[in-house]
Amino acid sequence: MSFKVHQSKSIKLKNISTKPSEVCPEKEAKKQLKKLRKKLSKLQDKMYAQGKYSVLILLQGMDTSGKDSLIREVFKDINARGVNVESFKVPTEKELKHDYIWRHYITLPERGKFTVFNRTHYENVLVTRVHPEYILFENLPDINSTEDIDDAFWDKRFKQINNFEAHLAENGTIILKFFLHLSKEEQKNRLLRRLRLKEKNWKFSAGDLKERKLWDDYQMCYEDVLNRSSKENAPWYIIPADNKPCARVAVAQTILDTLEKLPIESPELDAKTKANISQYIQELESE
Repeated sequence: MSFKVHQSKSIKLKNISTKPSEVCPEKEAKKQLKKLRKKLSKLQDKMYAQGKYSVLILLQGMDTSGKDSLIREVFKDINARGVNVESFKVPTEKELKHDYIWRHYITLPERGKFTVFNRTHYENVLVTRVHPEYILFENLPDINSTEDIDDAFWDKRFKQINNFEAHLAENGTIILKFFLHLSKEEQKNRLLRRLRLKEKNWKFSAGDLKERKLWDDYQMCYEDVLNRSSKENAPWYIIPADNKPCARVAVAQTILDTLEKLPIESPELDAKTKANISQYIQELESE
């Protein structure tokens, strides 16, 4: 099944299932994910040696959609020096003294490495769109009140984000964006689990219930994001997220399929070193 959002087709989230289209037993999903992780690990080793490409993984989704556990399970076999995870909360005072993309730009992956954004620069056309008053903290020259935040403002911001990603892609960054598509009913179940299980209590915030009341607003904004910013050089993928093990497999498989299409190979030794391998072996063995 293809989860990719195509530029030529406008999507409606209410028409897309939050459940996997095929039966996905948890035991089989875990076994499949284990195989995918090993392949991703080997591929990242080659990427690191080659030093031409970097990979930026963007994860977005409503609260409880499974971003944290997905990161833990999908990337845990990759060498620790090959993957960084960045989580973006409410902007700090220092971050607000820069443009809204700055804090994301300074955490981008080096060539040969993965970086995973847990929440992303798209928060700036999601949360801020649902709560436009947050834009005022950016202290922008032409924004003095929420009344100044019109459709033209959001059009400009989408253009900036698309240009930002195009620039990265043109310079060797592979960008893959995943929206974890969760149902409202499943979010309710997961929030209840956080409240009922003592060891999960720390994950719960009363703010989660306030944001849940704005579910329809968020869905509308996500739909707009998916339709306006899924590009060939930075595609969005809608991942059914009601089943966590299956969602993890879908993300891992998509990453692997994308990277396997690239000319990623370990670099060859230079001719002189290659010609003298036997000599080097003999020198070491004779110590």
